[in-house]
Amino acid sequence: MIQPLPDLLIQPVVDAALAEDLGRGGDITAALIDADARLKVVFAARREGRVAGLDCARLALTRMDPAVQFEALIHDGADAAAGAVIARAEGNARAILTAERTALNLLGRICGVATLTRAYVRAVEGTKTRITDTRKTTPGLRALEKYAVRCGGGISHRFGLDDAILIKDNHVAACGGVGEALRRAKAAAGHLTPIEVEVDNLAQLEEALAFAPNVILIDNFSLADLRSAVALTAGRVRLEASGGVNLTTVRSIAETGVDVISVGALTHSAPVLDIGLDAV
Repeated sequence: MIQPLPDLLIQPVVDAALAEDLGRGGDITAALIDADARLKVVFAARREGRVAGLDCARLALTRMDPAVQFEALIHDGADAAAGAVIARAEGNARAILTAERTALNLLGRICGVATLTRAYVRAVEGTKTRITDTRKTTPGLRALEKYAVRCGGGISHRFGLDDAILIKDNHVAACGGVGEALRRAKAAAGHLTPIEVEVDNLAQLEEALAFAPNVILIDNFSLADLRSAVALTAGRVRLEASGGVNLTTVRSIAETGVDVISVGALTHSAPVLDIGLDAV
């Protein structure tokens, strides 16, 4: 069961997108329509994909017409066939047409992330490895895009800079080494704060193991070195692999036995799922 995002988090994103579209004078095309005209519409998938972000569409419509009737027919986390009707709505015609592009822009983006995530998750089926996102998200859309990853079957990495200590290669360089960076992290971390460190080679991995971090990020390792890393850690810490990950390589990376593969492309390169809004 995927926990939906509260409207409180989504509405500001929707409002900003609507305000951008309305510009300085509002929708001067919708003003051609009778003020009390009604319209029934459906949201239909132009191609097959994983549904996510229906609340974006609902909130865009209801912001323009609080009385609009919106019904989801295929819920977030489920798949829609090409041509399938995902949702339907009825309300004031001006309001629906004004909100149309904002609703479709957000819905298509979030469905696209979920659909790409689903492809990665399916690529590693049968292994123990899980697919996770990164912080390479669209500014302002992080909560929605990370929600989409969960709808696609992936898991979420840290949300921001404040919910885990993640020591990357530049932190290691600034601190003077993996061991020193981890020593400082252990001294600074609260009892509920996880610690992850990135290593670039097996020597750094051995150095990190002495400090027992929660996770070790093994970046751009060869498949042989990934297998060596798995054997060396022997389950003592979780291993996250990153770098050089795509739909062609992800299966072979998973088969080395790593616990998690992080994929920035889930959010920075997902194609939009084509969804249309049609009057009925």
